[in-house]
Amino acid sequence: DCGSPFCEIDLNRSLWSLTKPVLYVHKTQRRLLVIDDKVLVRDYPVVLGPQPRGDKCMRGDGRTPEGDFFVCVKNPFSKYHKGLGLNYPSPRHAEEAYRFGVISGDEYLRILRANEIMTLPPDNTSLGGDIFIHGGGLGHDWTLGCVALRNADIDELFDAIPVGTPVKIMP
Repeated sequence: DCGSPFCEIDLNRSLWSLTKPVLYVHKTQRRLLVIDDKVLVRDYPVVLGPQPRGDKCMRGDGRTPEGDFFVCVKNPFSKYHKGLGLNYPSPRHAEEAYRFGVISGDEYLRILRANEIMTLPPDNTSLGGDIFIHGGGLGHDWTLGCVALRNADIDELFDAIPVGTPVKIMP
């Protein structure tokens, strides 16, 4: 083990050959890495929400969430070209919010249930939701907490990444 999520680089590999992809978003570096079985196969520039530092805490905070997620839905007709929906709020975010009285017990259970059945969690709680990796272009940090790429990049990623793919979003 080389101590990194990847030990080799092969940016020419076809994304159709992926066997165990994992997406890594490095917020500080504004990069999305596609790692397949310890091999870096893509490195895309991204933009985030207007408040990129820190974990997402509530709707409207302009932050991109941090932690371990998975792709739970694919939207080929996104307002932002195409989108890969993430399971935010995750069970960890929901548990923290419930513990501090930010969401109700019913909201907590609805979030857990959505995660169990691998669908988008409810977006109508104070935690916000509808967090996607989508197109729409680069430039300044303009999303409401999503991860945006160039349309050509999300086209490539959208076709190759299945529902269930792990996504790790780091500071």
